[in-house]
Amino acid sequence: MAARQWGGKVGVPKAAALTGLYVAAFGGSHPLAKKIGAWPSVFAVAGGMALASWVVESRA
Repeated sequence: MAARQWGGKVGVPKAAALTGLYVAAFGGSHPLAKKIGAWPSVFAVAGGMALASWVVESRA
C-alpha cells in the first residue's frame, strides 16, 4: 500500500528506493532490538522511515 501511494506522489524510482529502505530498516530493526530493546527499535525504525518518506515527498 505504501509503495503505491509513494509511486503516485513521487514516481516509481523514488518509490522503489523508499521501499528498499523500508525493507532494509525492517531487517535492521531486529539486530537493533537486541542492543536497545524491542520497542525502542520499533520507534527508531518507524521514526526514521517516517522522516525519510516526508523528506522525499516534500521535495517532489
